[in-house]
Amino acid sequence: MKKYHLLLVTLHWILVPLLMLSLIMGGNVLDHIPNDSPEKIDALKGHMIIGFIIVSLMLLRFVTRLFTKKPPHADIGNSLLNNLGIMAHYVLYLLVFAMAGSGIATSIQAGLPDIVFGGSGTAIAESMETLAPRIAHGIIAKVLFLTIILHVLAALYHQFIRKDGLLGRMWFGKR
Repeated sequence: MKKYHLLLVTLHWILVPLLMLSLIMGGNVLDHIPNDSPEKIDALKGHMIIGFIIVSLMLLRFVTRLFTKKPPHADIGNSLLNNLGIMAHYVLYLLVFAMAGSGIATSIQAGLPDIVFGGSGTAIAESMETLAPRIAHGIIAKVLFLTIILHVLAALYHQFIRKDGLLGRMWFGKR
């Protein structure tokens, strides 16, 4: 077997733009909209919906990964790097789930579900920025972004320097 299951491949490539959109929206859009601006509620609604979709798809992807056959792990001849590569994938899952958890905790502590989806109120507390889960959410976002960059660089290293066709394993086609 040379390729991952079609569902894993499909979910991977659906999650790529969703994760990028969510990270960019959170770090570059939401942070720059004042909490008292009406635009903030719509932006939060989009961010929260995308976050829910991401964590749902990641759960499906994780379960699928556990119960489907996979190609052998990439071997570059160095057991430490091989093990780091394996661990990196689980770290990505962990970070995405930690992002979701911190986002949910932030929204509950700040009363966002009622404000954003229930229409009860239009003001978001300025103190939201000081909530522990919100601080964690921002830190996890930066770590996740860096981990994704390392993931992409590792894939490009395999594809263009090692020329081992690793990217083909996570692409569509016959298994």
